Amino acid sequence: MFFLIPNLTMSRLFYISLSILSIAAGFALWYATPSGLGLTNDSAAYIGGARSLLAGTGYSDVWLDSDLEAVTHYPPLLSLTLSGIGLLGLDPYRGARVLNVLLIAANTGLIGLLGFRATKSQMAGIFLALLFATNAQLLRIHAQVLSEPLFLFFSLLSFLFFDLGIKDEERKGLSSFIFLAGLCTGLAFLTRYSGLALIATFLLAIFLLSHHSRLKRIALFLAGVIPPIAIWFIRNSLVADSATNRVIQFNPIQISNIRVGLFNFSQFISPFPTWQDWLFKSGALSVLLITIGIFLLAWLVYHAWNLLFTREIEKSPNPLTFTTAIYIFGYLCAVLFSMSFFDASTKFQHRILSPLYVSWMILLVAVLQSLNTKDTKGTKEEQEKKSVFIRIIRQIRVPFALTVVAAILALSTFNFQRSLAELHEIDGLGYASWRWRQMNVLAIIEDLPPDVAIYSNSPPAVYLVTGRASRVIPTTINPVSGLPRTGYEQSLAEMREELLAGRAVLALFDTSDIEGAFGEEIALQFDGLTLLEKSQGNVLYGKP
Repeated sequence: MFFLIPNLTMSRLFYISLSILSIAAGFALWYATPSGLGLTNDSAAYIGGARSLLAGTGYSDVWLDSDLEAVTHYPPLLSLTLSGIGLLGLDPYRGARVLNVLLIAANTGLIGLLGFRATKSQMAGIFLALLFATNAQLLRIHAQVLSEPLFLFFSLLSFLFFDLGIKDEERKGLSSFIFLAGLCTGLAFLTRYSGLALIATFLLAIFLLSHHSRLKRIALFLAGVIPPIAIWFIRNSLVADSATNRVIQFNPIQISNIRVGLFNFSQFISPFPTWQDWLFKSGALSVLLITIGIFLLAWLVYHAWNLLFTREIEKSPNPLTFTTAIYIFGYLCAVLFSMSFFDASTKFQHRILSPLYVSWMILLVAVLQSLNTKDTKGTKEEQEKKSVFIRIIRQIRVPFALTVVAAILALSTFNFQRSLAELHEIDGLGYASWRWRQMNVLAIIEDLPPDVAIYSNSPPAVYLVTGRASRVIPTTINPVSGLPRTGYEQSLAEMREELLAGRAVLALFDTSDIEGAFGEEIALQFDGLTLLEKSQGNVLYGKP
């Protein structure tokens, strides 16, 4: 990726160091996943979608016992990428491990380059890459079949191209890098729908940072964004009733969800459970985040005002740092809006917060580098006239910044080593773990005749472990939209009839260690069902 960076002075040592860090990050992930990547509910959609593409049945929901309906709820790019790897002979699940190893290496290199461009310091770039590569939460995200690693890749690449484009335009006018930034942003959207925040961020940044030809640059950016997204939406309009399988319905965000997000953020900040509990329970984390948010928003407003009205060049912010700050608010607003109006089932998990983690890392390194830069403005006489307090502050800020860097790196490395050893030893995450692969209920399901239908509160578990499609237990409420399901009574009656006739079985799993499941409270109300198996917290009902 380094050959993409023109007019950028990088020493050979920086180039070699960043390459070594990237390769080491890839090897660390390979070491952490000897049994393969972890599996979650969404993993079934990505892997199943890829297998469906390879089988020639299109991007369909093969993990569900249905008429192979076209998938619109999940963006297609991860499944398309896995199916591309599958053409080389690897099953999409095995291919996902290869892909994520490459992605964590690429993401480490990209964020190092962004750190260099944001601070003009090679040491800062190396530190940021090291901080990314040794972050336990980001390691765990890359250790699962999720869309976030690919989303982070296209997001970081779009930021790099955007920064190159803005700097290039200052010398040459319109730049093709702006188009490439738009294209990568469009691909990020096709990986996660929250990529919409990236689009809004770059449009606003172009408007504020461009001193002339704003509309032309915006048009060039949109020329890269629109085509891939348009192709996806046109496909959806032809094969499905909804562009994204979402309807607008207000669903207030639960306090419990916000608390989950705050606790997860405390895990990102500190590796020690006692510190995490104190940050979370004392309210210190909430106060810290609100305070930083207010200062960051004030900083953005100040520079936006300067860029729009006063145009004092010497006060202009670094484009990359400025755009990253905009993205933090844009992404957070996009997620909150999606939770409130489109997808009530979304929770503030680490995977959802990961773009914020990366953005905070970039800003943190930029702030530390600014503290580490000695003040050389003004003559010696002017420096002496400054107050003693200011001079003391400026004398201690460099050692303070270096101390903070050392502390952050020590904590991050400690947590990373612990997580790396844990991941290597636990033999799989989620549905890929030994507990699920050796589950008695799933072993019985795997041996059932093909004509026996399977109802379950977790079809992803059934598909990912046994390879069999299953049906979702009818529920009164759609967990995504928060709306009542139509035809609920009829679906319930049909399921009951099949179960009592012996044409189907009902599998209920304890998925509390992975993600929530729906419908178990409905199924347990049935009378007359025979218990075929009960073990390990899971049950299987049916007719002998």
